[in-house]
Amino acid sequence: MDVEAEVEDKTRALNQMGVSRETRLKLEAYVDLLDRWRSITNLISRSSWPNLWTRHIADSAQLFRLAPQATRWVDLGSGAGFPGLIIAILLSEKPGGMVHLVESDKRKTAFLTEAARIVSAPVTIHSSRIDAAYSAIAANPEIVTARALAPLAELVEMAAPFLRRGAIGLFIKGQNVHSELTDAALSDSFSFNLIESATMPSGRIVRVVCK
Repeated sequence: MDVEAEVEDKTRALNQMGVSRETRLKLEAYVDLLDRWRSITNLISRSSWPNLWTRHIADSAQLFRLAPQATRWVDLGSGAGFPGLIIAILLSEKPGGMVHLVESDKRKTAFLTEAARIVSAPVTIHSSRIDAAYSAIAANPEIVTARALAPLAELVEMAAPFLRRGAIGLFIKGQNVHSELTDAALSDSFSFNLIESATMPSGRIVRVVCK
């Protein structure tokens, strides 16, 4: 993909998100840092970089539009910051917002720490396994998110302590979502709803609530 196409991808994503100038500048600062770090640690695949703004940033940002009033978020397996850090950037204009980023890889948490500092994102970073973070996140979260972390059945099990405390799960999934949903739906403790992705025709967002 040439530079012109990359610019078009960025413009398309920003138009879709409809963010303020201040938020756009923060997103651009995040992308600049990600570009510098991606050669050092495995934060993002080389093949997905040309479509970064649509495939990763706008894809993450759509979760915020599904719960615009929520201020307490938890993101499991945050990696390079998708979707948790992107949501935190969008949330930074809202008083009292906080996103808990849970990531066990020390190199990735180092990146997240630096990125959050640069963009002044309201985050708390938990450099630990997910099961070790449950007790550290004291306030009941309103939303729990994850992207490209695990099959849906496993993901629901990981998020269950938050879901049982009243959180809503918003999990970004790809074209295999229907087969994953069949396995996850075997549990009678949770209900599932599929929402069409705004960025990928074959993608879906799985909304999960405790019955």
